[in-house]
Amino acid sequence: MEIKRDYYLDQLVKRQNNGLIKIVTGIRRCGKSFLLRTLYKKYLIENGVDEDHIVEMAFDLFDNIDYRDPKRFYPWAKEQIKDDGQYYFLLDEVQLLGEFVSVLNGLADKKNCDVYVTGSNARFLSKDIATEFGGRGDEIHMYPLSFSEFMTVYDGNRYDGWNEYITFGGIPLVVLAETEEQKMALLNNLFKETYIRDIVTRNKIRNIGEMEALLDVLSSAIGSLTNPNKLQKTFKSVNKSNITATTITKYLEYLEDAFLIEEARRYDIKGKSYIGTPMKYYFMDMGLRNARINFRQMEVTHSMENVIYNELRKRGFSVDVGNLKILEQDKAGKPVKKQLEVDFICNKGSKKYYIQSAYMLGTEEKMAQEIRPFLKINDSFKKIVITSDTPKPFYSDEGILMMNVYDFLLNPDSLDF
Repeated sequence: MEIKRDYYLDQLVKRQNNGLIKIVTGIRRCGKSFLLRTLYKKYLIENGVDEDHIVEMAFDLFDNIDYRDPKRFYPWAKEQIKDDGQYYFLLDEVQLLGEFVSVLNGLADKKNCDVYVTGSNARFLSKDIATEFGGRGDEIHMYPLSFSEFMTVYDGNRYDGWNEYITFGGIPLVVLAETEEQKMALLNNLFKETYIRDIVTRNKIRNIGEMEALLDVLSSAIGSLTNPNKLQKTFKSVNKSNITATTITKYLEYLEDAFLIEEARRYDIKGKSYIGTPMKYYFMDMGLRNARINFRQMEVTHSMENVIYNELRKRGFSVDVGNLKILEQDKAGKPVKKQLEVDFICNKGSKKYYIQSAYMLGTEEKMAQEIRPFLKINDSFKKIVITSDTPKPFYSDEGILMMNVYDFLLNPDSLDF
């Protein structure tokens, strides 16, 4: 079964022949290779590009291991250019190619070469594509299947689909597996044989157990505020470990570089500045997160928050955790400082949204708790509460948009209701 990735395909089509090196990044097995070498290749052929003008190379395959040597690959690549027609280079897992920056810039410098690459590790780009490629890099970051993409191949209603999605996630290989046992086995195997092995090998980690223990701690605390010092104290008290905060910081960087987790920083809404620590960490795929905790502790509240975060990032928003300092009077009339939290502050260009994730709004007290921070924010940007028990989108008397999670995830324009 073929899973369409129209959003990402459209991103590639819009960038066709723009003179830049198109770089598709994302966690391994999220569908980058399929996007580039199946969906985009099919698009090129259907739009008149001859197959002999499409040059492919998958550097992660053993058959191509010799081509990781730039002195072997670059001459071969130039040999594929037989005429003045436009050539399309589709290069997979390019971080395995030696001196890849020079090689790619060399190809992109040719007037009739349009270069597309994939990469599974942020570090190979030094987290700054524009600098690394001398201003010639154009990144498209790819995530595992979103809920709307998942539902295109799920045979059932959106409620059952939601339960499946927050349990087993959106890695295409897992989604297409037939049984729950197969899905769990695939997720456990991917973690052990692909993600952990890659991180350990790439970063020459000696104490694998420490890093895996950190993954377990993070898996059990998605959406919770933390920092390396706090994590270090947890290791010392629970695991009797002497791991340092510095080592934990390095491990967190490795996990982020592999796109397994992503950090959301805190932002002082009134002070209009970032707060150093603590921060939150979210998993790029809920199935992988759940596999780390053996499919226990799957609280739907935290799962929904993680899925909402990923959807916002997939839509191109920068996403921060909002912190709001207020001054209120206690029962005795004395001023008391308090801090309120807004789950997400989302920015993209001129657009800005404040979003709360609230699984259930069963009582007036719960409703008041969720919208309380919004009422203390003195600006006109849209404020939204996403829940599972709102029948359809509506605006409250305070002008706050109430929306169910299904409408939010299945409609790409849902924030503009």
